[in-house]
Amino acid sequence: MAQRVAVGESAAGPKKTSRVRVAVRLRPYMDKQDVKAEGPCVRGLDSRRLEIINWRNATETLQYEFDVFHGEQTTQREVFAESVKPILRHILTGQNASVFAYGPTGAGKTHTMLGTSEEPGVIPRAVREVFSLVRAQQAQQDGWEYAISMSYLEIYNEKVLDLLCPSTQDLPIREDKDHNILIPGLTSTPLTSFSDFHTHFLPASLNRTTASTKLNQRSSRSHAILLIKMVRTRHGPPHRQQTGKLYLVDLAGSEDNRRTGNQGIRLKESGAINLSLFTLSKVVDALNGAPGTRVPYRDSKLTRLLQDSLGGSAHSVMVTNVAPEYRYYFDTFTALNFAAKSKQIVNRPFVRETLLQPTLAKGKRPREQGGSSSSEPQSKKAKDIKESKTDTDSEPSTHTSTQPPSPPDGMLDRLLALEKRLLGFPENDLLKTVAQELEELRAKQKELEKKAGMFNPSSSSSSSSSSASHKAKMESGGGSSALCGGTVGTAGRGLREDTLFKSNVVPFSRKASCARPKKQQAVVPPLQVSQVQPQQCVEECKPSLAPKKKKEPSEPLKGKENGGVDVSGEDEEDWRAQLGPGVLLALQQGILHTLNTGSLRQLKDLQLIGDKKAKLIMGWREINGPFTQVEDLKKIEGITGKRFASFFKANVLSSMGK
Repeated sequence: MAQRVAVGESAAGPKKTSRVRVAVRLRPYMDKQDVKAEGPCVRGLDSRRLEIINWRNATETLQYEFDVFHGEQTTQREVFAESVKPILRHILTGQNASVFAYGPTGAGKTHTMLGTSEEPGVIPRAVREVFSLVRAQQAQQDGWEYAISMSYLEIYNEKVLDLLCPSTQDLPIREDKDHNILIPGLTSTPLTSFSDFHTHFLPASLNRTTASTKLNQRSSRSHAILLIKMVRTRHGPPHRQQTGKLYLVDLAGSEDNRRTGNQGIRLKESGAINLSLFTLSKVVDALNGAPGTRVPYRDSKLTRLLQDSLGGSAHSVMVTNVAPEYRYYFDTFTALNFAAKSKQIVNRPFVRETLLQPTLAKGKRPREQGGSSSSEPQSKKAKDIKESKTDTDSEPSTHTSTQPPSPPDGMLDRLLALEKRLLGFPENDLLKTVAQELEELRAKQKELEKKAGMFNPSSSSSSSSSSASHKAKMESGGGSSALCGGTVGTAGRGLREDTLFKSNVVPFSRKASCARPKKQQAVVPPLQVSQVQPQQCVEECKPSLAPKKKKEPSEPLKGKENGGVDVSGEDEEDWRAQLGPGVLLALQQGILHTLNTGSLRQLKDLQLIGDKKAKLIMGWREINGPFTQVEDLKKIEGITGKRFASFFKANVLSSMGK
């Protein structure tokens, strides 16, 4: 069961918050890049403040204050010790930490994060410090077991790529039920020492996408994110597990394509980098805005992965790299403004702890003893449960079968009545009454067999054979009862009608009433013929009445305008002959007049002419002049011969109706 434990939360006090720490590092001045020999535009004032010349007025300066300012002479060790090292201890207690470098291209971000073999950067120093902290905790024998793993990825053109396994494609970004950001399919490599990290990290760093531009000979074309995951477990009661993560992010620099000279693929890469950094600035603005403002984390994959670092639950440090040359003035000015806004962001860290309750371990014991693992299919488990139930049901039946079953209450009363009757009658009278009862039962049985044979004549042979065997059984049973000396004698008329009648006669009545009579009723019902004949007569009479309804004056109006049926040649000759040549010519001239002089509305009033066709007619008139005859309508796109015939007939008949 996963729980969130707030850091430093008291019973009545609020949760502890952690502000984003911002450190600014100034790159050393390079004379080669200062062509005009204008000198630096940025200089440090003390360990926290710096100033930049106002580009509107060179006599004025703009001052900024941050948590830490690293000047040109600051070493890699000092940057790590003052800015990064204080937050690493939090990942040992199940909290998250994040360090990311921000700044324009060519300002030294990759150098700050990676460094060189002589001067390692933040990433190798941070990993070495994590292992040293783990060894110190293990030396104290605090009862915790530690496990460290690493993952390395890059965001290139808005695609998440695994650097430890470069053959993979774009990986998705997901969020679990506890609102933790995760990447399914990302390679996670366990680490036991810093040498293991060095073995896996160096080849993966070579897989990162880099290229040369006018401003940087080895420019990063993607955002690189290194994830160090720390899991510590206490196996003793209470069973606890804490998970802490360290994000080390090397962002690609914002670029001005007018100065970098990017073209083709480099221009596309630059556009993706600038878009993600612009989304990052929108996220910072939303976090500093009014409460309840939507934060656009999902607008970019970079901000989605940095969601925990900015406004989330991590202890975050942002190292802003700036360049002192005037050619980087506007990039430096923008980076300092972004850093000033970022230091106002407040995170709310908490401990990610999983409590393993002892009841879970107890619940697994019966399953293990039963031999059914969690990987077995559900159907097999259900089958085993049913078999176990049948076994448990069969066990008590074996124990109870040795004891005589208790007779029902009605049977006891009948037995008592039979005993009294046996004691009251002499032996000869008893035999006579038994014989009479047997004869009555045989007569009733014959009557029932005859009735059953009437309903089922095919089974008469089988019933006769069964009755013969039944008689033999009855005689043997009667003889045995007579030889018993009256122990199984008469049970009264209620007993003989209940027991003998039910056991022998009911099967015959069920077979006769359920299966056979239903088939015969469906095959030979004399009344069904008389009921079906009037319906057939009605059905035969309906076709004779139908043509009268179809032979109405509305039949000539069949066509595409009514039912979508084309006009046949015979129907066309009929309606043309009925109208006469004079009337047909006058109507044709009226349609032609409308086509030549009619407005858009008048053209739409014609049959089978909609808005589109009316506009096509007006356009044809403007280009080719008026129609000489109605048949010229076929020259318009979409009006075929059949379509024209339907149009002409429909309009002639509609004008006659008017």
